[in-house]
Amino acid sequence: MKHGILLTLCIFLASCSSETAPRNAGVYMLLDTSGTYAEELTKAEQIIRFTLSRLDASDSFAVARIDTGSFSERDIIAKASFDDRPSAINRQKRVFAQQVSEFVENADPAPYTDITGGLLQAVEFLNEKGTGTKTILIFSDLKEDLEEGYVRDIDVPLEGFEVIALNVTKLRSDNIDPREYLGRLQEWQGRVEKTGGAWRVINDLDGLEDLL
Repeated sequence: MKHGILLTLCIFLASCSSETAPRNAGVYMLLDTSGTYAEELTKAEQIIRFTLSRLDASDSFAVARIDTGSFSERDIIAKASFDDRPSAINRQKRVFAQQVSEFVENADPAPYTDITGGLLQAVEFLNEKGTGTKTILIFSDLKEDLEEGYVRDIDVPLEGFEVIALNVTKLRSDNIDPREYLGRLQEWQGRVEKTGGAWRVINDLDGLEDLL
């Protein structure tokens, strides 16, 4: 009898948990603006517009640049938590797209590339939003270059997050020694999975249907 009561209670609690768990999506996209990679930003804008088309009421989206010190809200280019009214959502998306477009038109190349700091800021932002799914998009060649004095030997807490690297272009040195390119991918995959995150790479931007 006791076992039956306990089983019923467990089923009840599980159903309550599933009903109250948030179903909305949270997306944070990091844009590499260092060196010649700034020339790739028109591709990033296409990805951002595609992502906007996939998000809906109560979803959250933010786009930030990867700069010298990216663990800062100052690097956020555009952000929104979408309303539940279609007319308001459309207005929010138009403003968001315009802010991104203006940034792409006027972006200056960054001297350094603090990817780790950007990831930390993304985690903080999405955790604060409390969304049901948490996705971090990294539009970068994944070559981290830190200014002297910056400490980024940090485990980024990524349990419950999916990290997707986009348009990971090859550097000149990668053509000379492909092991450098493969090594960067493996290093970032190891860092993400070490703390419980999921990792994917999408280089063929024609296949964005699988992005979210």
